[in-house]
Amino acid sequence: MRGGRWRRVASQVGRSVAVWAVSTVTMLVLAGILPDFQLQSADGDSATLIAVTAALGAGAFGLLSALVWPLLVRLLLLVPALVLGLLVFFLNGSLLIVALRLVPSGDSEAAPETAVIVAAVMSAVASATGAALAVRDDDAYRRRLYRLADRRRRALPPGPSSPATVFLQLDGVGHDVLLDAVGKDLMPTVARWLGDGDGARPTHRLTPWRTDWSSQTGASQLGILHGSNHDVPAFRWYEKAGREVMVCNRPTSAAELQRRAIERTGDGGLLTADGASRGNLFSGGADEQALVLSIATKRRPRENRSRAGYFAYFSDPANAVRTALSFVAEVGREIGQSTRARVRKVRPRVSRGGLYPLVRAFATVVERDVVVAAVVGDMLAGRTAVYADLVAYDEVAHHSGPFSRDAEKVLERLDRALALIEKIAEHAPRPYRIVVLSDHGQSPGETFRARYGLGLGDLVRAGCGLPVPRRAQRTHSGAEARAAVRAALRIPVEEGGERHRPAGRRSEPIVLASGNLGLVSFPDVPHRMTKEEIDARHPALLTTLANHPGVGFLLVRSEEHGGLVLGAFGAEIPLDRLDDDPGPLEVFGPGAADAVRRTHSFPNAADIMVNSAYDPADGEVLAFEEQIGSHGGLGGAQGEPFLLSPLAFSAPVDDGADLVGAEQVHHVLRRWLSESDGPQVPLTRRADQRAA
Repeated sequence: MRGGRWRRVASQVGRSVAVWAVSTVTMLVLAGILPDFQLQSADGDSATLIAVTAALGAGAFGLLSALVWPLLVRLLLLVPALVLGLLVFFLNGSLLIVALRLVPSGDSEAAPETAVIVAAVMSAVASATGAALAVRDDDAYRRRLYRLADRRRRALPPGPSSPATVFLQLDGVGHDVLLDAVGKDLMPTVARWLGDGDGARPTHRLTPWRTDWSSQTGASQLGILHGSNHDVPAFRWYEKAGREVMVCNRPTSAAELQRRAIERTGDGGLLTADGASRGNLFSGGADEQALVLSIATKRRPRENRSRAGYFAYFSDPANAVRTALSFVAEVGREIGQSTRARVRKVRPRVSRGGLYPLVRAFATVVERDVVVAAVVGDMLAGRTAVYADLVAYDEVAHHSGPFSRDAEKVLERLDRALALIEKIAEHAPRPYRIVVLSDHGQSPGETFRARYGLGLGDLVRAGCGLPVPRRAQRTHSGAEARAAVRAALRIPVEEGGERHRPAGRRSEPIVLASGNLGLVSFPDVPHRMTKEEIDARHPALLTTLANHPGVGFLLVRSEEHGGLVLGAFGAEIPLDRLDDDPGPLEVFGPGAADAVRRTHSFPNAADIMVNSAYDPADGEVLAFEEQIGSHGGLGGAQGEPFLLSPLAFSAPVDDGADLVGAEQVHHVLRRWLSESDGPQVPLTRRADQRAA
């Protein structure tokens, strides 16, 4: 035992000396390259003196980074995450200048802007060297985690010993995509949990579930975290009562949707008992929140502003440098991949220029790093329930395709994040059960505009007899990563021109897109229009839409039948007859009729709900947005997410039963939290209530 301890000490000392030596060489090289950075006097010094100066400077910088840096970061915990990430470089440069002043020779100096560069390079090199030297030491990383956990345990009062739960949402990863990734050995951690290969015993069970008609994060996550997604018909929709367009990833809309859900259920949410919400659209009732969109417009009391995970991540300046370098590399990777796709004329393909490379890099690097760091902090603090959303796959799949090589690379990195969190659980102050789930899947297919040369808005205008512009505007993207950017920057960005629409006489229809789900509303009519009223105003509109080859079916209100599904060739099926005669819904599979009926009951269902065509042979839909991997409506893998749960929990549903709807998933998660011996989480009064 004692010999092993000395070997570990010797190994740690050896790595520290090696990192110091590499840092010294790095400082010497940078001094020779950068004109504003010198380690010698104007008269020149001997090579030995310069080397000693570099060694002392590197050592002083390393000590300051280890001792002073955590104190500086603790003082900046109230600074927004991304701003803190930028300040890291300036503070790191300041530490280097101080370190050079501490060198006895007094001849070392660096211009402020040069000090930032030198400090960033040295931190990155030191981090890379330390990591490379620790590769062969399997216990080095675990010991570091144990020391961190041990310090936290001493600083905090004893907590409960009952099992806690971490819910990790892999945004947009469908059930079939997960199985395909496991089969290709892209996600070895998930494969091990499922007992896949080598006779391993499974620790988790995989359960598919079916989304509501609105198969997107806003509806699914609101239902999962707050027990109700009633009256959320799409990602964006027009509300006639307030003459306002609601958008799920708009901070003000997210806050209002959360308020409505709490009012409807009479409960704060899934995470009300010592919970933490990380990277989500909604809080789930958690006191500890970071990158949560529904609170992005609020100024919270200082004692409730959570930076758990930020401190753990940014207390090591190498982390910020590594994230920045990874960010730049990801931008370059995206530019290279999109250029290659354009040169090879890959189809389908959408534009990936503008700010998209930066948004992708944020989703796949910054958001992932900060959210995972926050989860690590929550686990080491022993919190009872943590729910975190990782949006990386969803963002890439929208633009590269759900089964693309680009998306598969993201899945590999997400699996490594799962492995890291699993290791953290071994050092947490209480046992942790890890649940992995998704909020929806993605269905492939080219865009409606690419196939037919016009968008849904153009088709609606043509059906209304209105002029169709030669160059129609593209739709807004509903990608979740943009919401994460807004939450990180605390910018209450509103989608221009959509917040309030005047309700004049005979105003033009408002046409909104949510993946392959379209919504058409007439703002001058205060109620939901009926088929008869629409036909009287625009006799050709419903026929034009229903008979278009890119449209699967329409949902409208009828004075005679209540609700009516319209399809090609004059198909008109009342909602109460869909079970016997599904008509155009038959191709969309089981559950489609129930999903449509439920949406019809929503007060804010659009005058015309439009679902694109779906080809079951290849699983493709036609997105009304500019996405080749889409979700938001019915059709294919977008409506088939997964729930990966430990066998220690009861089965989500009875054998042979289906898990349907986000509200039912919420009910299951609440039951699992209640099965633990810790703080009991009461079941929501209406958690499993579904409108008729």
